[in-house]
Amino acid sequence: QVQLVESGGGLVQPGGSLRLSCAASGFTFRIYDMRWYRQAPGKERELVAAIRAADGSTNYADSVKGRFTISRDNAKNTVYLQMNSLKSEDTAVYYCSGWRRNYQYWGQGTQVTVSS
Repeated sequence: QVQLVESGGGLVQPGGSLRLSCAASGFTFRIYDMRWYRQAPGKERELVAAIRAADGSTNYADSVKGRFTISRDNAKNTVYLQMNSLKSEDTAVYYCSGWRRNYQYWGQGTQVTVSS
């Protein structure tokens, strides 16, 4: 059974940091590209960061470049999103996702709220 389980969300003040984790099981994690998406209330889901399986290269949305870092540990079947210098506009539900050819897997999401 495929599972992606996110953790690490919560309430943080502007300027603070959080690290999200996504533990994968039920599929061959190391060959899947992994992505973090987010969805704020009333907005469409957007791609935040991605990391390729083949070479570990990364891509980021312009809105998070220089503040967020995606990484993966294939030995632990886990992908991370380090979020620094958080802003109120980063408030959203964050989802991790695995992609390979015609296959997509999604987690249930974790809430991140940035507020003073």
